[in-house]
Amino acid sequence: MFTGLIEETGMVAGINKQNNGAVISIKCVKILDDLKQGDSVAVDGVCQTVTKINSAGFEVETSAETLKLTILNDYKTRQVINLERAMSANSRFGGHIVSGHVEGTGFFLKKEKQGLAYIFYFNAPENILKYMVYKGSICVNGISLTIASIKENVFSTAIIPSTIEQTTLKLLDQGDKVNLEPDILAKYVEKFAGKYDHKIEKINEHYLKEHGF
Repeated sequence: MFTGLIEETGMVAGINKQNNGAVISIKCVKILDDLKQGDSVAVDGVCQTVTKINSAGFEVETSAETLKLTILNDYKTRQVINLERAMSANSRFGGHIVSGHVEGTGFFLKKEKQGLAYIFYFNAPENILKYMVYKGSICVNGISLTIASIKENVFSTAIIPSTIEQTTLKLLDQGDKVNLEPDILAKYVEKFAGKYDHKIEKINEHYLKEHGF
């Protein structure tokens, strides 16, 4: 499990694509201090298992399914990426619950200055948008963000300069693809609601009245 609080930005040192996936070499500094083979690391929000470690970084083996669903398939050598080690049991819990199971990608549209912060706009596919709520959580390239608005297939989030500077957000250009992971709690609510009433496809006014609300 992760929190969506980026520990450092690393760099893609190499990528070797194969028929069944890819081996990605990542250069980093900070997270190496206690990293071990077999540990989990969120790479731009994608949970990956460390398969090799050296003095300059580590390697992961990425499956074909992960490449299909995420921006890892588009990685280029020297690309800057967000990194976060798995949450330890004795650490403070910031951000929100992030599983590292990216469900799809969206696109960065634009940013606007608003006081001290910037408003970043992204589009997202329907399978992710349906789990979004105003002031809810969304993970973009591994970064825990709060949803500021949702309109049709576009959502926005207000981001302070510190977060921008410490992550790859500062490098985003219009049209860049981003990894998206919706709040896992919303998915559990959907699962449990559907389990006990298969005839109701969604919660609406009629559903609430029928159930005494």
